[in-house]
Amino acid sequence: MTSKQRSYLKGLAMTIDPIFQIGKSSLTPELTEAVQEAIDKRELIKVSVLKNCFDDPKMIAEALADRTRSEVVQVIGKKIVLYKKNKDNPKIELPR
Repeated sequence: MTSKQRSYLKGLAMTIDPIFQIGKSSLTPELTEAVQEAIDKRELIKVSVLKNCFDDPKMIAEALADRTRSEVVQVIGKKIVLYKKNKDNPKIELPR
């Protein structure tokens, strides 16, 4: 992903709300599966890490991206933005 594409996705992510919250149980298989389903439908999602989760948000982002085969767009504080292009029906057109 180029810096221009990443910047475009960051701009889109500013307007969306987090759809998942990661708490003290951190990454569970159920949460990973739910994130996988959401990212397949939406392409761009935001995840919030709660204060009672003691894992590093950057480590959580990398693990989620690895498990869902997506890309980390950004991690700011306790907010994670992930992107995965939908091969069948792309909704977001990235700049070249």
